[in-house]
Amino acid sequence: MTQSKFAFIDQTLAERERSGRLRALKGLSPLPGARVRVKGRVLDNFSSNDYLGLSMHPLLRERAIEYTERYGAGAAASRLICGTMDCCLALESKLADLKGTEAALIFNSGYQANVSLLPALADRRSLILSDRLNHNSLIKGAMLSRCRVIPFRHNDTDHLKKLLEENMDKGYSRLIVVTESVFSMDGDCADLGALSELAQDFGAWLMVDEAHAMGVMGKRGMGLACGKKVDLAMGTFGKAGGSFGAYAACSRKVRDYLVNCCSGFIYSTGLPPAVLGTIDAALDLIPGLDEERTLLQFRADRLRATLNAGGFNTGDSVTQIIPVILGDEGGTVSLSKKLEENGILATAIRPPTVPSGGSRIRLSLSAAHTRDQLERLTDAFFGAKDTK
Repeated sequence: MTQSKFAFIDQTLAERERSGRLRALKGLSPLPGARVRVKGRVLDNFSSNDYLGLSMHPLLRERAIEYTERYGAGAAASRLICGTMDCCLALESKLADLKGTEAALIFNSGYQANVSLLPALADRRSLILSDRLNHNSLIKGAMLSRCRVIPFRHNDTDHLKKLLEENMDKGYSRLIVVTESVFSMDGDCADLGALSELAQDFGAWLMVDEAHAMGVMGKRGMGLACGKKVDLAMGTFGKAGGSFGAYAACSRKVRDYLVNCCSGFIYSTGLPPAVLGTIDAALDLIPGLDEERTLLQFRADRLRATLNAGGFNTGDSVTQIIPVILGDEGGTVSLSKKLEENGILATAIRPPTVPSGGSRIRLSLSAAHTRDQLERLTDAFFGAKDTK
């Protein structure tokens, strides 16, 4: 071997830099009111998934301190050893009651949940049918299942039905349909009613990722899968919940199966008490935030209409996630920089996070945003457009 063992790293980073896709971490300090401080400048934050503004809520901070003082700094073991504290079991029962399911199981993160759940549910003789625009964690989870995976056209239930018809009698051990309820990069919604009917008609599993719906959509903010015939609803607390962690809401037998067969759960140390405390506080707050959810939807609709009227393409978004799709990578990065110069943090999203030709500014609205912040945002967009 003549090459340095780090040659592949050097080559990869050099290629990323040549293509303009080299990513780097940027430090910032969060501030109240959907703002951040970056290199001494205060920016309006339109990149965060803190949809209800709960990350700065005093009750979450208080509950984090309370749980730390009562239970200590860490779980100190995996859940099946001695890392399941009473407060964690109480939290899972509370979540199941709110979601209207028999049971719930807490995971350490949304990514960990998705890359663990699918390999637990599928075996090598299974078939996973996955929406083409599903999150990377669902795609990786399906790959790790080591079974056949067929993507279906985005939000196309007719295509999914055709695939189910073609494959139902091919000897697969189980059929698993996987989708997000609110798609993280496009802000559109799956037709869970139609998907649920198809799953029932063909005896398929239906797994729904509620990461961007939890807290924002559905009755009491419990997501779009709430009340639907869904076999497993996964969601997170690190977005509208303002905290960290994830969950699977399901039947008792599915929970028991996951506790015994889901390796990502089995071999991970439990969440620290401070995080459990903030989740508990978020679940106390979220059901009572209907006014915030209504305001968030109203402002998202209004912003979409304003941007569309100004010639910007927001795709099929109907939620608090609004993509401004430019297509060209260089133009998207340039627009993001212009927005930042005008006091707006709005990150450029490029391949491979989105398909080639789909580069965009992904706007995430929060109930914490003010009317003035939204006006500054639209002014910055139109100002940047005029200076092209």
